[in-house]
Amino acid sequence: MKKHPKVFIVILNYNGLDVLKKCLTSVFKIDYSNLEIIVVDNNSLDGSLEMAKANFSKAIFIKNEANLGFAAGNNVGIKFALERAADFILLLNNDVEVEKNFLMQLIDNVAENEKVGIASPVIFNGETREVWFSGGHINWWGMKAINRKDIQTKNYFNTDFITGCAMLIRAVVFQKVGLLDEDYFLYYEDADFSLRSKKAGFQNMVVSSSWIYHFEKSQENPENKTYWLVVSGLIFFQKNANFLFKIWGGFYLILRKVKNYRDVKIKKDRISLVVRKAYQDFKHA
Repeated sequence: MKKHPKVFIVILNYNGLDVLKKCLTSVFKIDYSNLEIIVVDNNSLDGSLEMAKANFSKAIFIKNEANLGFAAGNNVGIKFALERAADFILLLNNDVEVEKNFLMQLIDNVAENEKVGIASPVIFNGETREVWFSGGHINWWGMKAINRKDIQTKNYFNTDFITGCAMLIRAVVFQKVGLLDEDYFLYYEDADFSLRSKKAGFQNMVVSSSWIYHFEKSQENPENKTYWLVVSGLIFFQKNANFLFKIWGGFYLILRKVKNYRDVKIKKDRISLVVRKAYQDFKHA
């Protein structure tokens, strides 16, 4: 692997006018020379694509004709980068700001280690500066993918999964396992891809010296976030659980639906109704 392998950063945007400019401003300060920046827009209606084109003319822009979701939208940018001989592809949320050396820190720690398929920086909450992601754990009994939020003193360490907020992916991984699974519209596609990469013999790694900051835009619409977390989580465990956990998962899902039924009857809050709709939509998918 050459000292400065070719990296394409793919930033998926959907109505990100309030965050995209800060994200791209920080990305264009990165101290890494062999780099291309791709903005894939999922048919935004808020003028964010036009703003980005006017202010960041060195970026490559691809506009989708509809909101394809996270997996399908990113796959458009991934295909573009792979066709142009990318060595690594970095998927980056439009609501992050990065340290200028974060990419060099990632590359320095993973480029020569061909066992590493996917790598992530440590991700901090942009508002509180608390750790938001320092690795992830799949709780098969609780049917959850959980972000670790502790400080690790090791230079780098393995993890169950890498969050799609910032995924540096070796190009050969796509050749081995394919693209992001488009059965997921939003959420859990990152955990799914991480597991597929591990099954193909690669490691998922977090690099402690690489830092970025996440200003979580999804918190602005908790109902949408809850809906897709439930639907995509059910898809993930249906696809990836082993036989034992599939049996347990069926029983556990019944318990969750009973709790939701009580929440709808007693709490009568909007989130409970959204969860019920997610269960119904998953059942009929």
